Formats: sequence, structure tokens, C-alpha cells
Amino acid sequence: MRFLLFTLFCLMAGVAHAAPAYMSIIIDDLGQNSERDSRTLALPGPVTLAIMPDTPHATDFARQAHKAGRTVILHMPMDPATGPYAWHPGLPIEELARRLDAALLKVPFAAGINNHMGSRMTAQRDAMAWLMGNLQERELFFVDSRTSAATVAAAQAQAIGLAHVSRDVFLDDVRTPEAIAAQLRQGIELARKQGSAVLIGHPYPQTLEVLEREMPGLKRQGIELIELRQMIAERSNQAMPAHGRNGRYSNR
Repeated sequence: MRFLLFTLFCLMAGVAHAAPAYMSIIIDDLGQNSERDSRTLALPGPVTLAIMPDTPHATDFARQAHKAGRTVILHMPMDPATGPYAWHPGLPIEELARRLDAALLKVPFAAGINNHMGSRMTAQRDAMAWLMGNLQERELFFVDSRTSAATVAAAQAQAIGLAHVSRDVFLDDVRTPEAIAAQLRQGIELARKQGSAVLIGHPYPQTLEVLEREMPGLKRQGIELIELRQMIAERSNQAMPAHGRNGRYSNR
């Protein structure tokens, strides 16, 4: 009996001292559709809302989300994205600055930015270095969506100590509930393995359906859903193993 009690005590102590597994979820491409925006805002837990500047509801939804206590970020279009705010290689810094200023005006209360598309633009070292310096002056953070393995964005943020994180898992490259649920499970496993995971999804009906169903049960699976600012503090600007070595990004 004493042995059983001792074993139970050890197991309970192990659970009590187990390292927490953190997860942050970002939903991109918001501001286009009021119904989808509202459904995203109603998700349980601290979901970060990434709003595109060239959408009809960008400003109104940013204000609504901020009033609801959610973290708002600017979903900044970058090449191969197009439109009046999009960044492209070869544009002078003055034009990049003008487009960033205009985009931030469209998305008030933005605490930071992440890239919309950007597989070509985030590989431009000089432009990314300028962006990170500018964001530091504005006291905004950066999220590298990692739409390309060639990105140098997070490495440039790390080089100057800008608050940032990088995406680990895309939820909905395949837009079926089964595939999205599988990606969420991958995020859970990764969070348990490395202590944290940053997931990015989109306001597709299938994605929202899976999140509405699964998010309430994350805590029972040992996952703590946290604000993006807390995730940035938790990671302390370090690269995850898939993005570099010994906490430093590979593309330096």
C-alpha cells in the first residue's frame, strides 16, 4: 500500500512539474468578409487576427477586434502579392516606407505585422533589414510567416533584437476538415516536443469548423493557448530547431 501511495505521489509530482506546452494561433487574410471575420473573432481563446490592408472591412474590423481585447496585426502584402500596398523587389526604400505607412493607417491598433505571401520579398536582405529597423522604431513586433525557406526576415529581426517569432505549422494548405485536423495534431505534437508552436490558418469555413470544435479541448491535451506577445517572450527571439541551429536562424 505504501509503495502504491509513493508511486502515485511521484506520478502526481511529475505532472505538476511537467514543462508546459504553449501554442499561439494566427488567422490571416481577415477584413474581406464580415461574416467570416465575426466568426473568427468568436473563436475561444486568444487568437491573433492578421488583417489585410486592401480589404473592404480592414479598419472597422481592426477597431472591433481591438475593442474585444484581441491582438491585431497587419497582414502586409509582399511579392508575389499584388495591390497598392504590396512590397516588390526593386522598389526604393522610400516607396516601401510609403506603402507600409499607408497599410498601418488602414489597420489601426496593429501590435505587429506578418507577411502575406512574400516568398520573393522576404528573401531580400536589404529590404528586410530596413523593415526590422523601422518596426523597432515603431515598437512593433514581426511574425515571419515563412512562406519560403529562403526567407531572411526572422534572421534580420534576430540580428537587431527585434521582438519576433516564426511560424511552425500552416493549418490549411489542404482545405479539408480532415487535413486541417491533422495539421492541428502536428502542431500539438510539435508544441509538446519543443515547448511551443506557432500555427497560422485562414478564415476558411473548414478551418473555423475544426478550430471551433478542437480549441476547447486543447487544455485537456496539455496545451496552453497563449497570446502572441507571450509567445514572443517565451521564445526570447530564438529560432526553433526547424529554422536554425542553437537558436540562431540558418539564413543569416
